[in-house]
Amino acid sequence: MPSFVTARRGIQCRLAAMLFLQYFIWGAWYVTLGTWLGRTLHFSGQGIALAAGTTAIGALLAPLLAGTLADQAVATEKLLASLHLMGAVLLWAAAAGHTFAAVYLPLLLYACCYMPTLALSNTLAFRQMRNPGVEFAPLRVLGTVGWIMAGLLVGGLALEATAEPLRLAAAASLLMAGYCLTLPHTPPLGAGGSARAFSPAVLRLFRDRAFAVFAGASLLICVPLQFYYAFTNLFLNERGVHDAAGKMTGGQFSELGCMLLIPWFFRRLGVKGMLLGGMGAWVVRYALFAFGNSGRGMPLLWAGILLHGICYDFFFVTGQIYVDRKAPPAVRAAAQGLITQVTYGAGMLLGSYLSGAVVDHYALHGAAGAAGAAGWRGIWLVAGGCSAAVLLCFALTFKDRVAAPASEGELAETVGGAAAAAV
Repeated sequence: MPSFVTARRGIQCRLAAMLFLQYFIWGAWYVTLGTWLGRTLHFSGQGIALAAGTTAIGALLAPLLAGTLADQAVATEKLLASLHLMGAVLLWAAAAGHTFAAVYLPLLLYACCYMPTLALSNTLAFRQMRNPGVEFAPLRVLGTVGWIMAGLLVGGLALEATAEPLRLAAAASLLMAGYCLTLPHTPPLGAGGSARAFSPAVLRLFRDRAFAVFAGASLLICVPLQFYYAFTNLFLNERGVHDAAGKMTGGQFSELGCMLLIPWFFRRLGVKGMLLGGMGAWVVRYALFAFGNSGRGMPLLWAGILLHGICYDFFFVTGQIYVDRKAPPAVRAAAQGLITQVTYGAGMLLGSYLSGAVVDHYALHGAAGAAGAAGWRGIWLVAGGCSAAVLLCFALTFKDRVAAPASEGELAETVGGAAAAAV
């Protein structure tokens, strides 16, 4: 028995290290991409947004690659190693680019390699666990820690306006590729597995008016969401905030804290209240960004950053719980995959086009590549207005009653299962 327990802990440590590296890679380059493209390469707002939107295209294509190859053809650990190895080469190539095409094309190919690895790493972890509902959540926290450590490192070394974050991510990808080959063997399960995202059984969920409204709101709220991901680091740097990447990790710390509070809020607010709270937090966040600055207005910026826990957990995690309770057990994973494609795929892709157009409208980049306070204020007010419009429509049209998880253990199982299907 002691040797068995030791072996299980060893596997858990190896899986935790995998998840740490998985999200360290993403956090190392994605947060500061807009600052490098805007301040150093002087890309337009549309160019910055399109580059950030490559992950949305990857999210749309990811299930096709991850689902087909991992289920039917290639062992998961070998597929992960191959994708991360190709990703390392592509990130290094993107870091060497100076024109839009030279940066965008490698990033687009990279996103198509990286985004499937999010689902693949979760799948590998689940298949090596005896009780994923209990075991997965504590290990997944290491992924958030990896993202935080990447942000602190990039910000502490003042690399935000350089291509070095991409090279750091490339080096981490190379390390991850080698590490994946040491993970437990996880062979394909064969072709007779679960339903796919666009199967008739999943699409029948949209006959339920409440579910259709929820899916539509999820799509639309991700449009203003892309403003935050693509432009916040650039905004903070242009407003003179020191170590902006490090400060933005406060959002991940708040995300961890809010996750613990979800059961308590869920029982008191219900699904609709939680979803409205998450959308409302985006409205407040963008208002705080619009009127904050690096001087006396710095508390406003800090508050906007720390609202990330409510913005993310109250809407996206609650949405995962809602889907889990609406979908029949046989198609729950497929339903989660479809909602992920709707949000992180289609919604974020639409947001990349809109956010870029809005930024260019406010003439973010002048001859010196700097933005005025009035320009940024207008950008964030547009994003906040879009969020408010989605909130109002959702509040007026969504009517449904869904039971809360009976216990924290059930919550962990629900969120863990949703994470395994995500992206």
